[in-house]
Amino acid sequence: MGGAPDDQASRAFLEAIHVGDLCGGTVTEITRSRGAAVTLDGFPSHPLGSVGPLDLSWRRYPAEPLRVGQRVTAEVIAIDLDEGWAQLSMAAAENAELWAFLKPLRHGEILSGTVAAIERFGVFVALDEGPDHPVFPGVGFITIPELSWQHIDAASDVVRIGQRVSCEFLYFDTWNGEARLSLRATQPDPFQTFADGIGVGQVLHGQVTKLVPFGAFVQVADGIHGLIHLRELTTTPVQAPEEAVQVGDDVSVVVTEIDRRLRRLSLSRRHLAPDLP
Repeated sequence: MGGAPDDQASRAFLEAIHVGDLCGGTVTEITRSRGAAVTLDGFPSHPLGSVGPLDLSWRRYPAEPLRVGQRVTAEVIAIDLDEGWAQLSMAAAENAELWAFLKPLRHGEILSGTVAAIERFGVFVALDEGPDHPVFPGVGFITIPELSWQHIDAASDVVRIGQRVSCEFLYFDTWNGEARLSLRATQPDPFQTFADGIGVGQVLHGQVTKLVPFGAFVQVADGIHGLIHLRELTTTPVQAPEEAVQVGDDVSVVVTEIDRRLRRLSLSRRHLAPDLP
């Protein structure tokens, strides 16, 4: 799609443009692998621009397909001088105000706003400093897992429409033109608090809540679950967890590993009682 690496003319043209520049051009080819090839204004000999499928548009759902010969305006989002092409985004040029607001945001920033809509897949947030979104009820979006550290059945268990929230910015979703947010990141992680008070080798008591082919999950505190691997259920090898425990059983376990990064707690019955059946 782009000029050859040794094409000095195309290299010189690409060196003269920068990430963030707006470029005009004409679609000259459409491929599955690279999307649309664009011949940029000022360099008519061959296409140097590429618009990927995720960079077409979030104003129209679904985005209208490009066609050969169509004139486009797009923002330069990456330049590869060795390959001889510029990656373009039409979505960035559609709503410059929105893009300008989202692009400078950095992971970890705290953004405030109002819950604008609650869906089964997450929550839209109208951000205080953000512009309106051309498609969605809000520029910010919180997925269900990012609403709470605890397991929840629905977003409405945590927030309500009109509620004020402060969230941590995760990343700029260029596909939807929105700020992905986390509400739970602004709250203490109960797993880390729990882990502060226990150690490997400590005996805990809990209830079996779920059986899976590779073991059993045990709730050892409110919202805290650990896994007893199949081989740790008993000293006698078993083929399935139900041969050793059932959901609802009260059990004593030993902590064998605490993984703070992955928020995983590994448990054992075998280490606690070598004479377990």
